[in-house]
Amino acid sequence: MRTHHSKDGLTVNAVAGAHVVLLGWTIGETNRFGLRGFAVRRTDHAEGETYWMKGTKTFKSVNPSPAPGEQFSSLFHPFQTFQWADYTAKPDRDYDYEIVSLYGDPAAMTRGASLTLTVHTESVTGPDHSVFFNRGSPASQEYSRRFQDKPPSVAGPGAYTWLSRGLLEGILDFIARAEGHNWSLKGAFYEFQWPAVLDALAAAQARGAEVSVVFDDIANATGPAQKNKDAIGRANLDALCIPRTHGTLMHNKFLVLSRGQTPVALLFGSTNLTENGIFGHANCAHVVEGSEPGATYLKYFEVLAADPPTTRGSHFKADNVAATPAPAPLPAHATVPVFSPRPKLEALDWYADLVGRAKSGVFMTFAFGMHPLFADVYARTDGTLRMALMEKEWNGQNKDAQIARIRALQVLPNVVIAVGNRIPLNGFDQWLGELDRISNKVHVRWVHTKFALIDPLSDDPIVITGSANFSKASTDTNDENMLVVRGSTRVANIYIGEFFRLHSHYAFRQAVAIFMQQHPGASPSDFNVRFLDEDRDWTADYFTPGDRNGRFVRRLYFSGS
Repeated sequence: MRTHHSKDGLTVNAVAGAHVVLLGWTIGETNRFGLRGFAVRRTDHAEGETYWMKGTKTFKSVNPSPAPGEQFSSLFHPFQTFQWADYTAKPDRDYDYEIVSLYGDPAAMTRGASLTLTVHTESVTGPDHSVFFNRGSPASQEYSRRFQDKPPSVAGPGAYTWLSRGLLEGILDFIARAEGHNWSLKGAFYEFQWPAVLDALAAAQARGAEVSVVFDDIANATGPAQKNKDAIGRANLDALCIPRTHGTLMHNKFLVLSRGQTPVALLFGSTNLTENGIFGHANCAHVVEGSEPGATYLKYFEVLAADPPTTRGSHFKADNVAATPAPAPLPAHATVPVFSPRPKLEALDWYADLVGRAKSGVFMTFAFGMHPLFADVYARTDGTLRMALMEKEWNGQNKDAQIARIRALQVLPNVVIAVGNRIPLNGFDQWLGELDRISNKVHVRWVHTKFALIDPLSDDPIVITGSANFSKASTDTNDENMLVVRGSTRVANIYIGEFFRLHSHYAFRQAVAIFMQQHPGASPSDFNVRFLDEDRDWTADYFTPGDRNGRFVRRLYFSGS
């Protein structure tokens, strides 16, 4: 749901996803003088609760010694920003948000213009699309407070349920739809190990459903082949699983549900079926109802099940292009699949072209550097807001040059790029580190999603999502699948909310890294003590065209201006 209102010089724009409500606002020029910030009050109609939302910064003159991790009412220590998000919203629920401007002495502020909006959050499940995002690593700070900084393996089942936030449950519910004879589940998974999922597939087969899964069994020093085979053996699924031994990386994660000979739903996304994939890394599973694109995916499964080689002379790459051409026609409300590997990078070129055609905003996740095709688009100083999340700024050779290019993009007035860092901040990070050390080699620490959002707040958004990173290897080397979804504002609402949940986490980690560089000998916990501006006009950057932090263009974009 989206809504937009103006009153007394205050304009507020709200976008409600399933678990996130994103608010952007702006205020008239004459109302800036003496503005201390904004308070936000939320009313939850389902639970009959009304309270002021909280932040972690204080006015030093009012509270000079806040405890690390302590939170404070925005009515007394307001948000000094023009964009804010509620990450504690629940799906399919009505909320009121009152946004109040505050002025004067920090110890005795007065209220200025205010505005109340009513929003209804999206349902996670729907008649056409269902989208499940876990909490995962971006919720590490709240996790630390909620579970007393204990790793999930110590905190117990409740911690895993909280981290899953319906992701595992959504996968299990999808499998449970195969009720018995005349049903089938067929798919492919890179890491195929989590016992609950494997047991659910075994139960579906026991009910009479046909179950068949291709798994990565490619000889690779950093691959999951042996762990996959061990897990399959423990679950007694050997007869239902097909090893993929050819190729470089069988990186797919999808499952097609069919009744009789007709596909009825497709589950796909970024989630590996491991402890880290379901509960640690930020991930999603996306379900599309109907015979398409499930039927196209089912044909891809049948090709993978034959274990085709990818060496010279093989038709596998050419067949993927024939089955899923890219660029492809993209009519209104389209869902267009793209399979890899492919002989050339035309699919990556197409994604970059779609990104380059954005009229107002682009939001992307990059795990391993930013391919030059996208860096060229992000380098345009045309007023279009472009934001990105990156695990690291480089991949492969020419590390210094790649990092330098990202640094150059970060200072552009319409570009905001957040880069994670590996500083352990709490028990959750230590738990992830333990899982990482168990793995042969760790590539991704926190955010594992792979998606691009093109004009997500428009009436005609495009969402590109699936298993593939936006990279060369994910296009011409690995087995991958992506889906281009056009015209679904509901899907875009869910994804844009999750993007900002991830972004706030990455921006926080990047800020900690900068703090540590500037304060040798300090600990990450020292970063938690921060204060609101009292002696300068904190709004200046938001109203200065060309500011290097992207605050001006972000204010305009998210307030709907």
